[in-house]
Amino acid sequence: MTTASPDISRFGPIGLVVVQSTSLCNLDCSYCYLPDRKSRKIFDLELLPLLMQRIFESPFFGEELSLVWHAGEPLTLPCSYYDRATQLINEAVEKWTNGTVHVEQHVQTNATLINDAWCECFRRNQIIVGISVDGPKDIHDANRCFRNGEGSHVHSMRGIEALKRNKIPFHAIAVVTATAMDHPNEMYQFFRDNEIHSVGFNVEEQEGEHTSSSMQGYEREEQYRQFLGSFWQLSEQDGFPVVLREFDQVISLIRENRRLNQNELNRPYSILSVDWQGNFSTFDPELLSVSSKLYGTFDLGSIRKISLIEAAKTERFQTLWKDMLSGVQRCEKECNYFGFCGGGMGSNKFWEHGSLNCSETNACRFNNKIPVDVLLDRFKSSPPINNETPF
Repeated sequence: MTTASPDISRFGPIGLVVVQSTSLCNLDCSYCYLPDRKSRKIFDLELLPLLMQRIFESPFFGEELSLVWHAGEPLTLPCSYYDRATQLINEAVEKWTNGTVHVEQHVQTNATLINDAWCECFRRNQIIVGISVDGPKDIHDANRCFRNGEGSHVHSMRGIEALKRNKIPFHAIAVVTATAMDHPNEMYQFFRDNEIHSVGFNVEEQEGEHTSSSMQGYEREEQYRQFLGSFWQLSEQDGFPVVLREFDQVISLIRENRRLNQNELNRPYSILSVDWQGNFSTFDPELLSVSSKLYGTFDLGSIRKISLIEAAKTERFQTLWKDMLSGVQRCEKECNYFGFCGGGMGSNKFWEHGSLNCSETNACRFNNKIPVDVLLDRFKSSPPINNETPF
């Protein structure tokens, strides 16, 4: 059912397209939220030109966008898959925009399958690499295992060494659990020793198939505060330029004297997520293909059947957008940290409270409030070394 045309002035532009090239993952991480990671379901590249058409025929695209292969282990597919994808993307950009839009490909991988051949694939297709590694072996292998129970750290490190050997730049994401918080020195030393300059901490969340988290409660919040403070102090004293995503984002807002009034995770068509079947959603990629009693599915339709602008006219989208916007407005009214996060993530609100129309979550305390507090405490105590931050 369609409704009246929405006001699209607050929508887009699409800066991130997340495509599930395959649902299969060769690992079985204890905190993974994906339900079909044991199944080898593949996004048909014959759909890729249509996906690009849907983006470029809409009013939501800008001068550049990032396309991320994610939500499974992308490297369980052959290099030839991404060679063909690059060709199809370039053809679509030329056809629909006369080459005026820049599409940057990314891959988020557990690194266990990376070898020299993959490094050559990344290079020739100009694919930016993000790896998932949780730190030292004992911490990493506690959660990131193969289905036979074997830890994956040795295999991930082999992939990291291949990237370094082939001079392929990469950044890292580490999931922080209660266990990791007991070892800030070891965590810092791992990234420092392996010359990993850019790191994002994803605090373990209650999400999807992962229905509980070790990172809950006031005691854990205080531990995380100490953990981040120690990580900052170690980097500042050492001088190794670890760019920690959580601090970098806040520092950027402070330096530019800028605050957020929403973010790409709660603004329609800033992010477009597409599963292996061609079903698409907006807002958080973690909401893709999720169903609930309150909202039904978060998918807006299939790229085979409906355009992005038509999907924005549906009753389903209007319901999601109404509650998402109401939740953001509640955050703005109730939270002193609103300018640093712009209203939080709908997926966290849904998984923790069952609705998008709510404000504070456990995730926002860890991901936004605590990093801001740590930074402000640091700036109040004394000027950063050399009058600069290490991030």
